[in-house]
Amino acid sequence: MKAALLTKYDKQSIDVTITEVEKPRITDQQVLVKVTAAGVNPLDNMISRGEVKLITPYKLPLIAGNEVVGRVEAMGSQVDQFKLGDRVFARLPLDSIGAFAEYVAVDAAALALVPDYLSDTEAAAVPLTALTIMQALELMKAQAGKTIFISGGTGGVGAMAIPIAKAKGLTVITNGDVTNKERVLALGVDRFIDYKTEDYSKTLSGVDYVLDTLGGAETEKQMSIMKKGGQLVSLRGMPNSSFAKRMNLPLWKQWLFALAGRSFDKKAEKYGVNYHFIFVESNGQQLQEVANLFRQLKIKPSIDTVFPFSQVNQALDKVANGRSRGKTVLSFEK
Repeated sequence: MKAALLTKYDKQSIDVTITEVEKPRITDQQVLVKVTAAGVNPLDNMISRGEVKLITPYKLPLIAGNEVVGRVEAMGSQVDQFKLGDRVFARLPLDSIGAFAEYVAVDAAALALVPDYLSDTEAAAVPLTALTIMQALELMKAQAGKTIFISGGTGGVGAMAIPIAKAKGLTVITNGDVTNKERVLALGVDRFIDYKTEDYSKTLSGVDYVLDTLGGAETEKQMSIMKKGGQLVSLRGMPNSSFAKRMNLPLWKQWLFALAGRSFDKKAEKYGVNYHFIFVESNGQQLQEVANLFRQLKIKPSIDTVFPFSQVNQALDKVANGRSRGKTVLSFEK
């Protein structure tokens, strides 16, 4: 089968090489998936540049790709929740990625059924982002009736975070460009802030939870609008010691990440809130919950560009350097 291999870590290059490799063999707990589409993410480029080696030290050569859609081709003897031909999708387990290939062996526990109304390319935009949100809300211990601020909620993350947070019973506030206001309000936002005319740090207070999609100086600004004891989960900050412990990393890495995230922890202490960093993991049960919610609400992710698998490096470059209005996806359809 054809697969896109990462052969070396290179800070200057994110290229992968399409080559012939052996078709994967499955274990009793795995499913063989014939890939029809794969999401392309900043994470794929971070892996190529060696930026996540401390979290997941992959051995090279490695088949790239974290987010997959396809059809069940074969199942291990202990897999009974799927049938041949099912359309499935997943954020692949951290220790066994490889979505940029014609076939991939996936732990059944990572998979969920694709909602019927989504095309394969649309479905490829869902798992990684949706699971990030689900796991962020879980980390916050988010409770119905409380308030969440989703920064920069007019982007792709917000488009999924808002309906998921509303489904969990939260009051949702977000900010962004006013040209996207009506679209975001249609997703269920309770309050929209035009970032050009209103400074949220001056008008908001007493917020229970924050999903920080912006990072930089915005992270501390968001801490300032929260209740004492509030929970902030950042997608753009730095890993810290609590992250390293949660990931069961070795003690020396826990010490290293404690140093790396110290400035964020100190800022959180200053405001009396809790700072968390997240690195999304596979979870088929959570993804199925999202799929069921999407099926009810008919949520469609925004797709920017679909590249054929043969143009995988152009897709990676688009994610690294191009302006996007949605997800970049690889199609394996002939």
